[in-house]
Amino acid sequence: MGNKKTSVIGFPRIGKNRELKFASEKFFKGEISEAELQKVAADIRQYGWQKQKAANIDFIPSNDFSFYDNVLDIAFLFDVVPERYKNLNLSTLEKYFAAAHGYQGDKGDVKALPMKKWFNTNYHYIVPEIDDATEFKLVADAKPVQEFNEAIAAGIETVPSLIGPYTFLRLARYNGQKKAKDFAAAAVNAYIELAEKLADAGAKWLALAEPALVFDITEDEKRLFKSIYEFFLDQVRAKTSLKIALQTYFGDIRDVYQDVIALGFNAIGLDFVEGLKSLELLKTGFPKNTLLLAGVVNGKNIWRADYAQKNSLLAEIEKYVVTENVVVGTSCSLLHVPYTVAAETKLPAETLQHFAFAEEKLTELAELASGDDAALEKNKALFATTRVKENSAVQGQLSTLTDADFERKPSRLERREVQKKRFNLPAFPTTTIGSFPQTAEVRANRAAFRKGEITCEQYVEFNRKKIAECIKLQEEIGLDVIVHGEFERNDMVEYFGSKIDGFVFTQNAWVQSYGTRCVKPPIVWGDVSRSAPITVEWSVFAQSCTNKPVKGMLTGPVTILNWSFPREDVSLKTQAQQIGLAIRDEVLDLEKNGIKIIQIDEAALREKLPLRKSDWHKEYLDWAIPAFRLVHAKVKPETQIHTHMCYSEFNDIVRDIDNMDADVITFEASRSDLKLLDALNEAHFETQVGPGVYDIHSPRVPSEKEIVDALHKIIAKVPRQNVWVNPDCGLKTRGETETTASLKNLVAAAKKLREEK
Repeated sequence: MGNKKTSVIGFPRIGKNRELKFASEKFFKGEISEAELQKVAADIRQYGWQKQKAANIDFIPSNDFSFYDNVLDIAFLFDVVPERYKNLNLSTLEKYFAAAHGYQGDKGDVKALPMKKWFNTNYHYIVPEIDDATEFKLVADAKPVQEFNEAIAAGIETVPSLIGPYTFLRLARYNGQKKAKDFAAAAVNAYIELAEKLADAGAKWLALAEPALVFDITEDEKRLFKSIYEFFLDQVRAKTSLKIALQTYFGDIRDVYQDVIALGFNAIGLDFVEGLKSLELLKTGFPKNTLLLAGVVNGKNIWRADYAQKNSLLAEIEKYVVTENVVVGTSCSLLHVPYTVAAETKLPAETLQHFAFAEEKLTELAELASGDDAALEKNKALFATTRVKENSAVQGQLSTLTDADFERKPSRLERREVQKKRFNLPAFPTTTIGSFPQTAEVRANRAAFRKGEITCEQYVEFNRKKIAECIKLQEEIGLDVIVHGEFERNDMVEYFGSKIDGFVFTQNAWVQSYGTRCVKPPIVWGDVSRSAPITVEWSVFAQSCTNKPVKGMLTGPVTILNWSFPREDVSLKTQAQQIGLAIRDEVLDLEKNGIKIIQIDEAALREKLPLRKSDWHKEYLDWAIPAFRLVHAKVKPETQIHTHMCYSEFNDIVRDIDNMDADVITFEASRSDLKLLDALNEAHFETQVGPGVYDIHSPRVPSEKEIVDALHKIIAKVPRQNVWVNPDCGLKTRGETETTASLKNLVAAAKKLREEK
């Protein structure tokens, strides 16, 4: 079992102390130069390479770093960049950022490219845009070559790694008549040219990631994949001595496994954590002269690996693969976990010993590969300890749930008539998704309270002042349904997790969500329950400041779970229902205290949807949708329930979303040009709906006309009486000036629509 080689698919790239985030934001503001930003990036890359070298990782990736997103990197690597960005009088890096989050200034005005969830993770990727005239061509100073050379200069031999052509073409958005197959030859030729340059630079390996192979694959898609790699491998072998690794993750490749093993790759990466059939596929055969990059260490969760279980799995793998060809690897990139447990100084050692972040996972790889007996015994002792303290009251509540706990009465259409009379809102009611800009002053107040530098009374007084100002601003702008601004909250999941029992929190366990956006996911440690109201005091105060309805703002159970690191000892369904009961208590307390509209965000509902459609309901939707219904089923008919969802494709589950039985649903839709509307129309979507009319992840201010045009698109597909007007997400990350200007245009646009017949 011992002395195996090890591999890592990718390493975190935000910086151990979020250096990339802070440096990028300074660059956006013109506070540092591009050269200074590049220096920060180089230091981050060096840190990751050196850590992997110190852990004796055999296959260390390069080109896994990105300023924003690896898919966008491919678009710029092969010049698959829309003309509107190329035409900006900016540097290449500035154009890259313009494509990522938009640009508005003296050099032009462009929206960002669409952004979607990366498979079943909380990471987001930028969707490439391809039109009929797009040409794939390798740019000068190719990033993978530069970073390979950078590592060599530091004495580290790496495996250049990048998203493969099949996945890139599969994820792209096509604006013309041509589709993926029409660009395959040009794309492959560009990849071949890159392979030649890497070989010339001295690279021995090239790893191409094709996670799209874990989707359901049609015969046409299979033919496309085969044609791409038959030609690519033939040409690369003829022109170079490069060895090619095909890397897959986030599931198994059951639909193309036989094709993959027949193509002649030098190494094949399979996921044995989420790949339910990966071991079964191995039993059908595996090439004798091919390395298996066995993804056995979980790259997405933070719990210590059970060495006995992993060794048992590796022993089973070795029945079908030549032992010396088994490489112990991560199941996916480690960008989905924080840097290191060593950065946590406040949690007790007995808690921390159960966690393995990225750097600890490097140690796990090394210990599993070496077969270290002492490490195995230490790990065995850890897993013999009892970690979770169970809550019998919560378990009792779950055991007594009946169908009535998940069904709201009367029907949605009957409730709508009751709510119309109660609220008397105008056509196209305007609102926001919840948060308002979190200024430096707001963050400083929260930090001072956390550190004990101010009293609770001072903290509350400051936030009340901000809430009153926020409500006054919204009234002046003319919004119809008000929010309190969420100045007391650091993060929509972390805030709620910190107020209910059963979670553990870290200081520095930051994970990249997209670009400069980082999150610090809570850890579900045990049974979950709510011991006291969480938001009631803030909502009641906010409502006292205005005669307009103020939304109570909550995060739903599925999003709390999906944006946390979940337990592995009980089912996700059980965890979601426990969280659901805790949030239900909060909903009922808000209603009892006079809050008439309650928004329960399920931003991450689609995030953990299985990648294969056959698993959607039995593995996920059959418990995720009821978990949301559990939260609101007991409220009165006149209480209006809202929810919000963002940055995913919802077209294929709109009927399930309608079955959540909310009264109003707001969606992110602006970056996808409102393509969701067709699905809503076809499904005869019954819930009132607010497709986002402008992108809040961009600093640009939408014009009134732009929003009017978006609303015209909406009412062409959705009944006018069902439409709400709102941004596509919360305003927490935006500046105050741009927020006010954007909302004024939003209200003006809604008023203009009301005047139209």
